[in-house]
Parts: sequence; structure tokens; C-alpha cells
Amino acid sequence: MGKTIPRCLQQLDLRKSVVGLATGAGAIYLLYKAIRAGIKCHPPLCSNSPICIARECLVPGERALPQETPAPKASPGGRPKGLAIERERHGRDSGEIRRLLNSLECRQDEYAKSMILHSITRYVYLLEAEASGCTTDDVSLVAEMLDDKDNSVKIQALNALKAFSGIRKFRLKIQEHSIKVLELISTIWDTELHVAGLRLLNNLPLPDFVHPQLRRVMPALMEIMQSDCVLAQVQAVRLLSYLAQKNDLLYDILNCQVHPNFLNLFQSSQPGSLLFEVLVFAERLSEGQNSGHYRAVKWHYNEQSLHEALFGDESRLADRLLSLVIHPEEEVQIQACKVIVSLQCPQDLGSRPSACRPSHSYFKNGE
Repeated sequence: MGKTIPRCLQQLDLRKSVVGLATGAGAIYLLYKAIRAGIKCHPPLCSNSPICIARECLVPGERALPQETPAPKASPGGRPKGLAIERERHGRDSGEIRRLLNSLECRQDEYAKSMILHSITRYVYLLEAEASGCTTDDVSLVAEMLDDKDNSVKIQALNALKAFSGIRKFRLKIQEHSIKVLELISTIWDTELHVAGLRLLNNLPLPDFVHPQLRRVMPALMEIMQSDCVLAQVQAVRLLSYLAQKNDLLYDILNCQVHPNFLNLFQSSQPGSLLFEVLVFAERLSEGQNSGHYRAVKWHYNEQSLHEALFGDESRLADRLLSLVIHPEEEVQIQACKVIVSLQCPQDLGSRPSACRPSHSYFKNGE
């Protein structure tokens, strides 16, 4: 062998140290490469995903700045980079809404128009100050999309108008398209379109010149209210509750034909949001028909009318209301009690202490 055991052990320890140093150096080198790659990597190109809602889409070939960039800088083309909402916070205009509106004026296919309108809606909500700088012509351009042959474009146009309706100066302009919106709701049976159109109408004070059209679409609104889509039902009954406060529309609502199972809307199994809105609707109808102005005329209703379903001699509304008084949701309980009180005490007599003696009571004595 020629080597002593201690010397062999010393050489072995030396080799282990060399190997250890080499391994450590390799690990450090790999870690360095990983860090360097991370520093060089760029965020993905701006897209229409929710993550990129407010991120500036730069010129082709450029990439958006990371979100943590402290202050936006100008690009070679003069356009600022960074988050659009961050620029607005510093008083700078991102130009995104204008860019999208200009794109909408170009010839686009249905999918492209739908996506552009969807982006306009998001930016109007995110960049309110910039949206306020738009003109009524811009709103009219969006409203023109209601005439598109594709339903998805119509829906996105309704959503964009709803966003613009949150800005006071555009409301009168958007009101001009109320009749068109009512026409779409009553002639196209599409749940998404119903929800979008009704949300827009519920966000606007409807002018009197729309009332004739409202009378014509009343059956359609009642059908939507009795459909199987809770979102559409809630929006429809909200609109009807608003219209029930108009003296010239009350009879048209009460005489509107409903399904035989209409009172199923008052079942405790219904979603609380829908139940509450339906109860508000019933209260306003009760108050309206009990007003002196309405009672001064003798009205005639058809047998399948809303009036007969709610207030007729054969109505079972009282039973439904009593069951809702113990509903798990407090606002439903309170609203059910309000309807009961409105049925027992006519509105024009309610100011007198001994007035609660209706000619026709829906509740047995003592209930």
C-alpha cells in the first residue's frame, strides 16, 4: 500500500472539501442564473383579462410596466406607461376610453365590437374623471350599437350605456334611447339582454313620453317577472314597482294578465332578494289602489288580472303574507307586515286613528 492510514484519511478529507466547494459553487451559479432570469423577465402582453383591466396597452412589441412601478414614464411615442387608474389619480388622462371609442367607429366584426364595448364599460367605471370628459356624441355612438344584428353586441352596448348613466350629464341623452331599450326587452327573449336592459332602465328617471311605450310592453315585463331567472325577475319587479307609483300607469299594471300560479312568487322558498322586491311591489299597488284619486273611478279588471290575483275575493295573498311574517330574513318580515298594514288601512284614511275599517278585509277578525 505504501501509505499510512492517517495520510489516507487526510487526502480523503481534502477530496471531500474540494467536491463540497465545487458543489456549493455550482448551486450559487444556478441561483445567480435564476435571479438574473427573474430580473430580465417581463410581464405578459396586455390582454382583456380582468388582471389587465386598468393596465396600459402599449404600442405593438412593447410590454406593460410592472404594477409596482412608482411613476409612469413616457414611451418613445409620447404615450405614458403604467396603470391607467394610477395616471388618473395623478391628474393624467390615459386616453384609453378615447382609443376604444375611436376603434368602435372603425369597421369591426361582431366579436370585436362586443369586446370593445365590454372594455369601454370597464374603463368608464374605473376612470370616472376621464369618462366625464366624453361627449354626448360618444354616448350616441355606443347607443348605435343597439341596432346591431348580434345580441351579444346589443347586451354589451346596454352595459356600456348603464355605465355612462352613472354620470349625470349623460342621463338626458341616454333617456332618448329608452323606447329602443323597451322595444328590445319586449321583442327579444334573451335573459342576459333582459337583465342588461332592465338594469339600465332602473338607473334612469323615465320621462313621461315613454309611458305609451311602457303600456305596450307591460305584458312582457310581467312575463319576465314570472320567468325562472332571479336576476331578471328582480330587475323587472323593481321597474314595475317604480311604475306603480305613476297614476296614469297603475290601472295598466293591475289589469295586466298573470299566470294562475302568480302567488308562488310570495312563497318563502323564493330567494330573499326576490321576495323583498315582490313585497315592495305589492305594497305600492295596495297603496295606489287605495288612494282617493284611484278610488274615484270604478275600474273593471279581467279575471286573470294581477288585481284579481292579489286583491280579488278569491285571492290567497293573506295566507302567503302570514307565512312570510316568520321568514328567516328580517327585511322580508318587515316588508310583509307593511303589506298587511296597507291592505287593512286604506292610504287616504290612514291619518285618522279609527280609520282602519276597510270595506273588504283580507284577514279574519283577530288575525
